[in-house]
Amino acid sequence: MKKSFFVLAALVLSLLTTSFGYAANPDPDVLKVALLPDESSSTVIKNNEPLKNYLEKSLGKKIELVVTTDYSSMIEAMRHGRIDVAYFGPLSYVLAKSKSNIEAFAAITKKGSATYQAVVIGNIGAGIHSLADIKGKDVAYGDQASTSSHLIPKSMLLDQGLASGKEYKEHFLGAHDAVALSVQNGKAQAGGLSRPIFESLVAKGVIDLTKVKPLAYSKPFPEYPWTMRSDLKPELKEKIKSAFYQAKDAEVLKPFKAEGFTAMTDADYNVVRDLAKILNLDLAKM
Repeated sequence: MKKSFFVLAALVLSLLTTSFGYAANPDPDVLKVALLPDESSSTVIKNNEPLKNYLEKSLGKKIELVVTTDYSSMIEAMRHGRIDVAYFGPLSYVLAKSKSNIEAFAAITKKGSATYQAVVIGNIGAGIHSLADIKGKDVAYGDQASTSSHLIPKSMLLDQGLASGKEYKEHFLGAHDAVALSVQNGKAQAGGLSRPIFESLVAKGVIDLTKVKPLAYSKPFPEYPWTMRSDLKPELKEKIKSAFYQAKDAEVLKPFKAEGFTAMTDADYNVVRDLAKILNLDLAKM
């Protein structure tokens, strides 16, 4: 009986540690770094080769860049210890933090600020010239766990008395660029996404401002956080932080359109948690 009890206890402990990621190697030879799936995985990985090379040199470790299929799978990978460092959106970080032993440590800076905005856009041909015109229309969002392509624009519409499922129909398309293209093509009459991504699509000629109109910009929100497993070796965690804080190479920063990285903490993202409460979103069920 005693032997059976210890075998059972060991099995339960093994399952628990696997489920919560506590059994992951605190000092892995290959550091898995996850990036957001806002574009195709091949594009994201290609664009971040300079970051990979920089981290390998700075940390003295092999780096494997990872792009998951969507935000949810990225959260699950972090929860199970299958990735070590990850670049989350603010909402997806809050969701991951509630399920994983992780911590935010850095965010990009632009023009001296570690904040960004979302934008709500409309199809000009469909007669969408203001937020009020969205009533009764179709609105495109990105991923359900996206801050700037779901949480923030949804709150902007709610502030104008436009509630999803009542005053408009919502559709989730997965990526920011898909939202912008859907609005431009008229499949959705309005949509919400990251302002920097929208402006980048305009600059590249992907989005035509004679067809798509920015309707409103959000207030500033904390930038996307870089996070790491809290159970990594303390010395490794410090080296990772230093590598990001000291990154100055323009090629490394180019994919993020950033000037550099600055320190961030979990408390910086309480504003996102507050926004979820206003929208009556149950983060535990997302």
